[in-house]
Amino acid sequence: MSPKITGELLRQLRQVMKTCKYFTEPLQAYIIPSGDAHQSEYIAYCDCRREFICGFSGSAGTAIVTEHYAALWTDGRYYLQACQQMDNNWTLMKSGLKDTLSQEDWLISILPENSKVGVDPWIMAADQWNNMSKALSRAGHSLVAVQDNLIDAVWPDRPERRSRELRALGLEYTGMCWQDKVTALRGKMKERKITWFVATALDEIAWLFNLRGADIEYYPVFFVYAIVGMNTIRLFVDLHRLSDPVLRDHLQLDSPSKPEMSVQTFPYESMYTELQATCAALGPKDKVWICDKASCALTQVIPKAHRTPIPYTPLCLAKAVKNTTEIQGMKMAHIKDAVALCELFAWLEKEIPKGTVTEITAADKAEELRSQQKLFVSLSFPTISCVGPNGAIIHYSDGTTDVTRTMHFGTPSAFEKECFTYVLKGHIAVSAAVFPNGIKGHLLDSFARAALWESGLDYLHGTGHGVGCFLSVHEGPCGISYKTFADEPLEAGMIISDEPGYYEDGSFGIRLENVVLVVPAKPKYNYRNRGSLTFEPLTLVPIQIKMMNIEMLTQKERDWVNEYHRKCREVVGAELERQGKKEALEWLIRETEPIV
Repeated sequence: MSPKITGELLRQLRQVMKTCKYFTEPLQAYIIPSGDAHQSEYIAYCDCRREFICGFSGSAGTAIVTEHYAALWTDGRYYLQACQQMDNNWTLMKSGLKDTLSQEDWLISILPENSKVGVDPWIMAADQWNNMSKALSRAGHSLVAVQDNLIDAVWPDRPERRSRELRALGLEYTGMCWQDKVTALRGKMKERKITWFVATALDEIAWLFNLRGADIEYYPVFFVYAIVGMNTIRLFVDLHRLSDPVLRDHLQLDSPSKPEMSVQTFPYESMYTELQATCAALGPKDKVWICDKASCALTQVIPKAHRTPIPYTPLCLAKAVKNTTEIQGMKMAHIKDAVALCELFAWLEKEIPKGTVTEITAADKAEELRSQQKLFVSLSFPTISCVGPNGAIIHYSDGTTDVTRTMHFGTPSAFEKECFTYVLKGHIAVSAAVFPNGIKGHLLDSFARAALWESGLDYLHGTGHGVGCFLSVHEGPCGISYKTFADEPLEAGMIISDEPGYYEDGSFGIRLENVVLVVPAKPKYNYRNRGSLTFEPLTLVPIQIKMMNIEMLTQKERDWVNEYHRKCREVVGAELERQGKKEALEWLIRETEPIV
């Protein structure tokens, strides 16, 4: 992986920063966040501005360019990748390490007095804008909204924004019609005396209207905004896509069942002016709900007196708790994915000794096998395959999977087995945890790290994230992480990942990841009738016994492994048999032999 040469690009950008065509005074710094106007984690090629300017293609990171410096902030998942993809014009700022300056502190340390720091207000979230603006202002600098994105000015062959066909999902996939979801949303608005709700997150709007798209690679959403009132629904989308009779019928565009369910459609580009018009007509007591992670550009359209920012919208919270139809769909998706992975590992076991398998051919084989499963739609992330398939995230129309297995096709060293077993112990500790209702996921993070910590080891990423149902593979508001964030309490029906790891730079990496469902638990006692919760694994792929140091496992941990493998054999084995996958079934049976 050779780094991108960025010297000329940076020269051009710095020239544009001095050009008064875009603003009244020259900029001393320009911030390039990694998101889009909807603050999406995974973005369309036309929005990959941070990657274009610095070469780093990871999903998280912020670049800042000043007159003399260029720096990129990213987290521990991406330190090595960023070093490989960026040239020596860039300084890597390792977020999460004690000695790494924050973006604000770094800017304050290097900028001349009274500096102007520019950013595209559509790409920066309102809460980030407020924090950055306050910090810079205290140091005598100012944050400036630059309406024309400056990266676009130096990116002559920037791709067009995609606008692909939409897919309407029926009740057999969603378990709830969109009209009932709108009614539930309005119920939440009424409780808080909210007049209008502004929706900007692509996955939330896709979930609300039971629609899916393909505008962003590996992410089944489409470019859209929505404004919902107590009797009004406004949808901002490329209107050409709504000519399909199936979609028109789904949204009842020509014959709404009730006047308050009539969907008014507007061009995607008109969101700003329509929101301005809506705000201009607000009464003295009218209030507008908007997520504090929505773009600064849209948030500032709403007058402060009427604005009610919230960290998580009612759609985010409702989407996180899956109904019975969604849970069943997710279970089926994971069984099909396990079938494909059993086939893949059986194939790798045969092919790797021949010396013909590369990371790329393994990834291609994984996609080929997954695509053969019923209702497969797409990968939701390119398979990460490193000396065997280390991880992949998959979309089926009945669910989304996210699974990582570390497999050794030779003879693992004692240290590799030791580290693998620490990770396994952490994975089991989270998966088998029983905890009271109302507990937030971050309180479980140390469960996953305890075995590693006892030996002086750790990993620099979170332990778990929410998973959408045929939607975003990373969704809020729940998660398991050491990082400070406003996670919501775990509830039965939420689906999250359990993925501790360990990474020895330049040598090997280990991660074990299952997607798990939050379910009620029944321990011996029920303190103050709080009730308890635990996790049920949805991922049913064997964990390689060869990599375990069995002596390091307690009896309880061995029992967990045996029970997990029994379920893999029973559930996935039946499906392999039904599909006639004899070699994969034989592999599964070998890999799920009980440990003593």
